[in-house]
Amino acid sequence: MIQLKNIEKVYRTSTIETLALNSISMDIAKGEFLSIMGPSGCGKSTLLNIMGLLDAPSKGEVKIAEQTIESFGDKQLAQFRNTKLGFIFQSYHLINDLHVLDNVELPLLYRSLSASERRQLAKEALEKVGLSNRMKHFPTQLSGGQKQRVAIARAIVGKPEIILADEPTGNLDSAMGNEIMEILINLNRNEGTTIVMVTHDENMAKKTHRLVRLFDGSQVQ
Repeated sequence: MIQLKNIEKVYRTSTIETLALNSISMDIAKGEFLSIMGPSGCGKSTLLNIMGLLDAPSKGEVKIAEQTIESFGDKQLAQFRNTKLGFIFQSYHLINDLHVLDNVELPLLYRSLSASERRQLAKEALEKVGLSNRMKHFPTQLSGGQKQRVAIARAIVGKPEIILADEPTGNLDSAMGNEIMEILINLNRNEGTTIVMVTHDENMAKKTHRLVRLFDGSQVQ
């Protein structure tokens, strides 16, 4: 589902060059749940952004769902991300002025769907994460765990084949973190969604199919 070949990412300024990723090659199978671990600044989020087509590598090849991405223009990339990928972030990125249901609907605004179709899909996504009774609440009225559930619902509302999660349990206590992890495990197990998760939590990583470790931009496991 995701193929990376000799990925390198270099950040340059007028005075310094920083190698963020060094010769990363990885194959992630359809339906796999992969976790990525490593110390802060080792390149985990950079790697996830490249997988999510939010950033481009300095060198190397990225292939998602058997599609080589290099030739895509900005419009093609945006459409591909919208249909194939779902994103979950540590800091939720919800819009406080919108109801929960409207937040979940947002990715569907870029598709050819009627308002009623969007609303129905958003309701179904919220049911999957156990938040049917919070549809008309605003994000400021929710706990951290509930906000992350809304973020997961937004990520899955368009039925993506791949979910990329950057520290999805990082801001939560252990009990709530385990609940969020169970939602992700069920999505992977029951719907075959491919999931790549960046985490600092060894216990969460142990619940996934495979663990990749990074150190100073290189893969060490």
